[in-house]
Amino acid sequence: MNDIVVSPSILSADFTDIKGAVREIEDSGAQWIHCDVMDGVFVPNISFGQKMVGDVRKLTDLVLDVHLMIVNPEKYVEEFAKNGADYITIHYESTLKIAETLKAIRSFGCKAGLAIKPNTDVLVAEQYLDLIDMMLIMSVEPGFSGQTFKTETLDKMKKFTQMAQGRNIILQSDGGVNENNVKAVVGAGCTSIVAGNAFFKSIDKQKTVSLFKGVL
Repeated sequence: MNDIVVSPSILSADFTDIKGAVREIEDSGAQWIHCDVMDGVFVPNISFGQKMVGDVRKLTDLVLDVHLMIVNPEKYVEEFAKNGADYITIHYESTLKIAETLKAIRSFGCKAGLAIKPNTDVLVAEQYLDLIDMMLIMSVEPGFSGQTFKTETLDKMKKFTQMAQGRNIILQSDGGVNENNVKAVVGAGCTSIVAGNAFFKSIDKQKTVSLFKGVL
């Protein structure tokens, strides 16, 4: 469990103090910063775009884990790559050009991720295993932070773990993961945990990250 990557989501941060939020993430021992990009079309919320990613890039050397919850992500992946993204994850449900977009992400020097909503069959990912570096299984409906973890997504995580056996693909969980369910999530095969409210509402963020990593 010491290889678990914790990726706090700045969507849950105070946008009036992004520099302070990035410092908190760095000081906590978390390894990545999760950037939830929402367009108000694919999901019923609007967050931020490539400029925010670029500004965060100027503040830290941590891995920027950019999650595109937008329609037609193929139009924007180059911009996010230029603004410092390390991982760019697109949704299976957001475009008809999945393979093309995953290849493009890699061509721009980034790691490619594929995400699915809670109700999407995880088997859809099988044909893209050679094109992805990370699989993101949403454990809440994408669009808003603070939702309750959907326990039925644990079965999808286990299925993907079996499907990708022998491959170097990170499995990430995003949505509602907290101190009470993180062991089950890791037990299902996840090696990257997105933490929104669980991180930013924590009184002792270093302790929370350590718990998620499994070092306590």
